[in-house]
Amino acid sequence: MDKKTISRDGTSLAYARSGDGPTVILVSGALSTGAAMEPLAARLADRCGAVPYDRRGRGASGDTAPFSVAREVEDLAALIDALGGSAALYGHSSGGALALEAAASGLPVTEVAVYEPPFAVHEGDGKERAEYTVRLTELLAQGRNGDAVALFMALTGMPQDLIADARRSPMWPGMEAIAPTLAYDDAAMAGGLVPRERLAALPVPVLAVAGGASPDWMREAARAVADAAPNGTYRTLAGQTHRVDPAALAPVLAEFFTG
Repeated sequence: MDKKTISRDGTSLAYARSGDGPTVILVSGALSTGAAMEPLAARLADRCGAVPYDRRGRGASGDTAPFSVAREVEDLAALIDALGGSAALYGHSSGGALALEAAASGLPVTEVAVYEPPFAVHEGDGKERAEYTVRLTELLAQGRNGDAVALFMALTGMPQDLIADARRSPMWPGMEAIAPTLAYDDAAMAGGLVPRERLAALPVPVLAVAGGASPDWMREAARAVADAAPNGTYRTLAGQTHRVDPAALAPVLAEFFTG
């Protein structure tokens, strides 16, 4: 991340840009920095000006307490301003929830694309998310960052033996370091249900994408997002999972963002 801008509350935000086409800001999901978006940015660069960035509390970006989703929306506003005054947004997983909220908040966003935002579709499905929020808050307050990461992994459906393996991996210290931002992604999910009323007011085109090899509920959530938006489109990528291959995703996004 070789560029910096300053958000409204004084937080420094690190970002990079690849390509010279229409500006697309890439919003990463939980437990990831902007580096996770760099392979996708490279694939988009021949048709878009792809902009990965470190969300607050991650990588080379700063942070300012107290956290609120509104402050992350202000971060995107600062980036858009620094990049020329308007931009499209792409969000992966819970980063998609933040991208949709930013567009619904009235930022100068031209289009929004999301990949598998992990919303629950039915009212009764929010119980697990509520229990996760309570436990996550407790663990972070106690400084138990490793246990918070493990809790998140369990929420995603990762088996306990694989979580134990992850704890021994070289990646674990980095995940522990940004564990407090799990609360930021949880807040962006706003309870976990598809935000149908917010989506219904979106004035811009929305593309919701899911992997054909992902669990049924992820495809159902992506379809619900597209259905709730006035100008929404749903796509599936054959053979893809939540860890989508940038080579498969980039052409779909580039077509959407460039028309």
